[in-house]
Amino acid sequence: MAAHRKPRQRSLRGPTARTAATVALAGAATAATTATGLDGTAHADPQLSLSEVKAEVDKLYEEAEVATEKYNGAEEKAGAAERRLNDLRDEAARRADRYNAAREALGALAAAQYRSGGAAPAMQLALSDDPERYLEGAAFAERAGDRQASAVGRARTQLRELERLRGAARVELTTLKSRQTELNRHKNTITGKLGEARRLLSRLTAEQRARLAADEGGSGGEGGERSSRTDAGRPGAGPPASGSGPAAGPAAGSPTGSAAGQPSSQAPGSRAAAAIAYARQALGSPYVWGATGPDSFDCSGLVQAAYRAAGVSLPRTTYAQIDAGHRVARSELAPGDLVFFYSGISHVGIYIGNGQMIHAPNPSAPVRVAPIDEMPFAGAARVA
Repeated sequence: MAAHRKPRQRSLRGPTARTAATVALAGAATAATTATGLDGTAHADPQLSLSEVKAEVDKLYEEAEVATEKYNGAEEKAGAAERRLNDLRDEAARRADRYNAAREALGALAAAQYRSGGAAPAMQLALSDDPERYLEGAAFAERAGDRQASAVGRARTQLRELERLRGAARVELTTLKSRQTELNRHKNTITGKLGEARRLLSRLTAEQRARLAADEGGSGGEGGERSSRTDAGRPGAGPPASGSGPAAGPAAGSPTGSAAGQPSSQAPGSRAAAAIAYARQALGSPYVWGATGPDSFDCSGLVQAAYRAAGVSLPRTTYAQIDAGHRVARSELAPGDLVFFYSGISHVGIYIGNGQMIHAPNPSAPVRVAPIDEMPFAGAARVA
């Protein structure tokens, strides 16, 4: 019997699992400041000051980023489970072919015995009138019995292995479904937090939004107000040669020595320089949760893509990235080091020297340069 391989299941991951949730401050529409209750009566929302709105939105973005990193981790595990499931299904199909071949071999032996009257070969030869043929046939009968026993053993082995693979595939399928449920839970958390931030921002007047956008851009340092990529090209085109050009060094016009109270801005190594070059090319790219480039990024996605372009493989999430290299103190930071923020290690950037980093902040701002002291510093790691 021929075994038919079970067709591969369609991937449970993909672009649809990565819904873009980009919020543009300058483009947010002004909404009414009243909400209607279930009884149709209009209720006034409490008026918040610009600083209160900013604080609340920052908190929502931080909570969304925590959920984003959990989503990224669950997606990575779901992908691994799906690959294992497909491998198990492929191996099970191959084992099924071998099992069916063993069954056919047994069937052929059984058919041969049936045609010979069902008597054992040794009995038939014992009744033979030719003693010489009897002696030759006895050895043949022994070999035939050995072949039959071996065929039965092979069939049993293939069947046991086939059942083991099918059981393992069922376990992986259960794991994959669990990961998908986890993905949906984190996705709902992210979209809920971003939706609430969008609602708060929509309540601001045009003047307030302009002031908030100016404050956000003004804190970005060199390149903080850049809204498009540099002329170096798209990140997908690859970084310039390591250590070449200004992209690999300190910011143009920046001092080469240490800023007061800031880590040293020593020249980065070749891989760190290549990662920084990639990140500089990505300046102005939009923040999209779950994205790893080349056109959009979340914070850990930018770090992973930059170092991948430099020939260094990093984990997907901030929680894993901080353990990918060796820890360094803030006072010992060098360009190319990964800098992490918040107590939950939920945000990451690439240090470029002089107290500055390149990072993908949140849906309200594109990839940009910013000071590392604009968020609570949690640690740093050197991966190159």
